[in-house]
Amino acid sequence: MIVTAKDLLTKAKEGKYAVGAFNTSSLEITKGILQAAYELKTPVIIETSEGEANFEGYQVFVDTVRDIAEELAIDVAINLDHGKSLESVKYAIDSGYSAVHIDCSKMDLAANTDLTKQVVEVAHAHKVSVEGELGYIGGSSEVHEGEQPKQEIIFTDPKEAGEYIKATGIDIFAGSYGNVHGIYKNEPKLDIERIKKISDVSGIPLSLHGGSGIPEGQIKDAIGAGICKINVNTEIRKAYREALDKALRGKNAEIVPYKYLPEAINAVKEVVKKKITLFSNGHIFTE
Repeated sequence: MIVTAKDLLTKAKEGKYAVGAFNTSSLEITKGILQAAYELKTPVIIETSEGEANFEGYQVFVDTVRDIAEELAIDVAINLDHGKSLESVKYAIDSGYSAVHIDCSKMDLAANTDLTKQVVEVAHAHKVSVEGELGYIGGSSEVHEGEQPKQEIIFTDPKEAGEYIKATGIDIFAGSYGNVHGIYKNEPKLDIERIKKISDVSGIPLSLHGGSGIPEGQIKDAIGAGICKINVNTEIRKAYREALDKALRGKNAEIVPYKYLPEAINAVKEVVKKKITLFSNGHIFTE
């Protein structure tokens, strides 16, 4: 069943666990994510960035996820990750996305608030949930050779976060708490106290972007502080590529995709299952 991210995260906030939000850019990755959720009997958020959606096709992606979710009988929210404009958000909504994330974090507070309010008005009219972002989360969803540059993060101010949430009417808040997109040589150091303060002033579920590469202990502390949604992309991409490379090396003469692609699907599934288990924080999902 297709649900909104708000539906899933309201329950997560009450139950003190987090729901995984996993990016996809291919049918194989989509299958791996949804099969993992099915095997663990958990809800899941599956998402695309604008680039991923442009590659897959917004409508093709939504139709594929809906068909698989109905077949597996699992609750799935379909989310646009880091939407950059009102136009792209509208296109995602018209295509059937049940949740959108508008990322105006590079704008000043006034401009960010204004555009986010416009997105909320459009999305809520279609019963689509909205995630807004304040504070800059740098990096990119890939494995980086060096260490994370300090200037890649602009921490979210809790007071500004509270004002922004109240002014925009968003359903989910994404902040910068020491997290970064991608995997670097040095581990991220989350500001757990900052997460607690934002959670206290927000009253809504908090989202943690850049979930790849964050140590398990910090993930658990972040969930305890109020994080209800955790985004993962880089670890999925890495597992997919490594499994595909291995499969092709072992089957050099094989030209039939459905004979070697299952290994990549399984690799994605195992990463997602591990993350879902960690994020669930011991919560038992019932049918």
